[in-house]
Amino acid sequence: MTGSVPLISESPEDPFSMGRAASVVLDDRGLLTGWSARAQALLGYPAEEVYGRRAADLLVDPQDRDLVREAVAACRADNGWFGFLPVRDRQGARQYFGLRVRRLTRSAGADEWFLVGAPAQEVAQWELDRRVMDGLFRQSPIGLTIHDPSLTILRINRAIAGIGGITPDQARGHRIGDFLVREDAETIEARLRQVLETGAPMIFTEQPGRLRGEAGERYVSASAFRLDDASGGAMGVALLVEDVTDRHRARRRLAMLNRASKKIGTTLDVETTARELVEAAVPGLADCVTVDLLQAVDLGEEPLPGGEGLLVRSALKSTAPNPERVMYPVGTLRTFPLDAPQTRALLTRRPILVAEFDPEAPASGLDPEQAAHARKLGAHSLMVVPLTARGLVLGLVCLWRYAVTEPFEEDDLTLASEFAALAAVSIDNARRYTQQHRTALALQRRLLPGEFPQHPAVAVAHRYLPAGGATGVGGDWFDVIPLSGARVALVVGDVVGHGINAAATMGRMRTAVHTLADLDLEPDEVLSHLDDLVTRLAVEHEAWGQGAPSEQVVGATCLYAVYNPVSRICTLARAGHPPPVLLTPDGQASLPELPTGPPLGLGGLPFESVDLELPEDSTLALYTNGLIEGTQHDVDAGLARLCDVLSGPPEPLEETCQAVVDALLPVRPADDVALLLARTRTLEPGRVATWVLPAEPTAPARARGLTEQQLAEWGLEEMIFTTELIVSELVTNAYRYAGGPVTLRLIHLHRLICEVSDPSSTSPHLRRARSTDEGGRGLMLVAQLTARWGTRHAREGKTVWTEQELPSRTGSAALF
Repeated sequence: MTGSVPLISESPEDPFSMGRAASVVLDDRGLLTGWSARAQALLGYPAEEVYGRRAADLLVDPQDRDLVREAVAACRADNGWFGFLPVRDRQGARQYFGLRVRRLTRSAGADEWFLVGAPAQEVAQWELDRRVMDGLFRQSPIGLTIHDPSLTILRINRAIAGIGGITPDQARGHRIGDFLVREDAETIEARLRQVLETGAPMIFTEQPGRLRGEAGERYVSASAFRLDDASGGAMGVALLVEDVTDRHRARRRLAMLNRASKKIGTTLDVETTARELVEAAVPGLADCVTVDLLQAVDLGEEPLPGGEGLLVRSALKSTAPNPERVMYPVGTLRTFPLDAPQTRALLTRRPILVAEFDPEAPASGLDPEQAAHARKLGAHSLMVVPLTARGLVLGLVCLWRYAVTEPFEEDDLTLASEFAALAAVSIDNARRYTQQHRTALALQRRLLPGEFPQHPAVAVAHRYLPAGGATGVGGDWFDVIPLSGARVALVVGDVVGHGINAAATMGRMRTAVHTLADLDLEPDEVLSHLDDLVTRLAVEHEAWGQGAPSEQVVGATCLYAVYNPVSRICTLARAGHPPPVLLTPDGQASLPELPTGPPLGLGGLPFESVDLELPEDSTLALYTNGLIEGTQHDVDAGLARLCDVLSGPPEPLEETCQAVVDALLPVRPADDVALLLARTRTLEPGRVATWVLPAEPTAPARARGLTEQQLAEWGLEEMIFTTELIVSELVTNAYRYAGGPVTLRLIHLHRLICEVSDPSSTSPHLRRARSTDEGGRGLMLVAQLTARWGTRHAREGKTVWTEQELPSRTGSAALF
């Protein structure tokens, strides 16, 4: 190793410095003429032992003579030498030294050789440090600048010079602010001053580092440490700089994607999800974003394959004011030109990047006025990403840049595709939910009753609130069913579960209740038949493989009540259902004693009916458990609140109904809720006539006479003949086959009702009479003369009833 380097360094860390190196002088013959105290300390020879002796004999081991001769020859040829040689000390041990040799010419013309040596290990370490420093300035990819205490640049390496497009000489004597934008330079210099003042290093601090006149962003990772002199004073500060713009962008994109994954898809609503997408992308990724969905998707329907059809603008966000001047507003229906990037993205299902976008190009998808505004705004870059999920094209996302001067890159397109993938799955989920929700609501609207017609027995008000869960439909229902004899059936039921399955089961049960009501069965009998139905439904449900093994596949509760406005008797039975609340006219709310009964579907267990005599204008509140359970599922507390809300002077039913809902339910109840309020009426005594006739042959004649007289009082003379025939036939049958007293009742309402009761439980039946038969035509005649007729059974006996239409001059509006 050779080189022309200074013999003596003043740096205290330099192994060749005056205090650390051994100094030796040889004359031209190789005799030792100079020997320093450091040489004595390192090799052990005192000066008096070495003067005048040949260095080769004293300091060179015989095995090293050839190596030394080569070094001497090189030294004479170059008038100096630097390298490593073994030297023998006074103990005979060989030590490697780093040596610097230089020829010295005396004034007398004699030549001498001045040698400076230090242990090889120290020299090697020093050289390595020198090479590292040289590498930092010449070869290191990390930028390095050296500043004096005033932060003036003393030296920069090639990496910094390459970033700034300057030479080291151009940088020397300048400050950072001469090359970076003011805000970024002030940030860096403030941190460098802190390093100078405290001595604490700055490590890997990321900050903007934009060059003056440079478009776009630049981020650097900066580290700095103070440079101290031998006395510990600050000589300056060294700044290490690495361009981390790409890493910063990647980290920012990852953070944006993470935020987007939390923000997009928070609801099962198509338009909300589209808005969440544009909110996540603006302004971080783009300056303007639009979402256009196929019209079928917006309506919750299955889109056509291939992305065909009209597009609906579902969301729009821009950093510029009045974005509608450039983009079509939300709700606009439109298509794009065939050669537009949007059309190509829909057809190919691939994202498209237009780094240099011309808004005034024919294929831009903008009309001339919009294109002019976009040009004025500075729109220059476009990305179009199709929204696809589960093999379906749902729409597309368009992203524009105008405020950010840098065009979109492939990494931006990748991020936009990730955004679109997140949104597409959520939009498709929302579309499917919308489709099922609309189907379920349509089903339930057809299963639940609408507005009830006026009835002489009760005035009603009702509410149905589906659960605020997945489908918004459930198995709760209510009904008001007109019965014979001006009576009315009030029904409230609850099928276990929510959704379409529960709603479908509820529909079957409601149909069954109507059928059973037409049979005029007692409430406990109705519940017994419903219990059989639910058991059969459970068997069907299980046979089709629906429901988990541990899940009760079908179950229901029900309360069935029949109110008679003539007797003011309300007969009630319940199957596992919450009890009704009775509000009397004096404002007292209470829970009538009513056997609970088992829930429907357990099978084989009895139900029991109870008769309550209700004062006129009493109010019955029938409801499902969702009304009283609340969030705490405390039924007793819910019942107490319900009674408290209902208590007090009677209010209009609609107001009372709403007051109950407002007091007991949140905005989105956790369970389905059905509420039915019924205020009882009593028929005016003048509209009801009742007679008990003995079982005698004269009973039919007497019945005809009483009927004629009563119809005349009611002004129904036109109906006397027909009604006498009906009454005569029914009373005659009762006299012949019942064997007991006969009760005749006429009721004048929207129809003329005739009821004949007897103690027999045998029902009359229509039959075809032969030409030779003397009888058998009575019920056929009754059926022809009436609008409706039928039979209902009581605990003792039966009642045959008929209904006749009133003459057209008698309007029903004045009857109740």
